[in-house]
Amino acid sequence: MTNDPADLTSADYLDGAREMHAAGRPYLAHLLAEEAALRTTDPATARSIRAQFPDPSPRKD
Repeated sequence: MTNDPADLTSADYLDGAREMHAAGRPYLAHLLAEEAALRTTDPATARSIRAQFPDPSPRKD
């Protein structure tokens, strides 16, 4: 485990997102997945990550 967030990889954030989803914390899962998507170089993979963990907060338009 690292103490420096800069050392974390996309896979690390995605693992965290899965853990938060399993723990019933969808917003935290979404935030971690978004960071994983940002750290992914492949646009298709980033879209897939975002689709798996959509923003659970209702939008007020």
